[in-house]
Amino acid sequence: MSTKLNCFVVADPSKCIGCKACEVACAVVHCDSEVTTVGTMEIPIIPRLYLVQTAEVTMPIQCRHCEDAPCANVCPVGAITQEDNAIIVKEESCVGCKTCLMACPFGAIDLVPRYKEGELMAQIGLKAQTDDELSEKAQLIANKCDLCSDRGKGPACVEVCPQKALNVINPAKEKKNRNQEAALSLLDAVKKFIS
Repeated sequence: MSTKLNCFVVADPSKCIGCKACEVACAVVHCDSEVTTVGTMEIPIIPRLYLVQTAEVTMPIQCRHCEDAPCANVCPVGAITQEDNAIIVKEESCVGCKTCLMACPFGAIDLVPRYKEGELMAQIGLKAQTDDELSEKAQLIANKCDLCSDRGKGPACVEVCPQKALNVINPAKEKKNRNQEAALSLLDAVKKFIS
């Protein structure tokens, strides 16, 4: 039984300029064909994080890879699992029921068309009424941050952010760093008290 805490990416809204470089990098990394410029992408730009811009804040929102992931707990087909300390959507198992979308407390999951090798995938047997006819319905699947699990260099969004507003948080390392800072602070306080 693993007790290692999941890592996640967090944004510093005081640094984010809303350039959307993170969204583009995310879409390119998850495109299953080679991309030299965004103009050569054969599928729409579909990021796994979402830039929120309001009068008060600008920052990307993405999956926190919760330890007791509400999205995984409610998935009726088991399409959301934990692998290598990240919460992952198994695209081939997802039925597009939207239950995970409703359960996510951060709004970090979206339903998007599924593409394979640049082709839009159709539902098997399910048709949709258009203006004049029944036509194949696009397959929709859950889409969320996977920490660029297939990429050795870590999340692409973190790498490309020009303001360094995004950081990968490793809870165990973060706790160790904070413990050390607290110990050093206490040591300074004790030294001042006894001198």
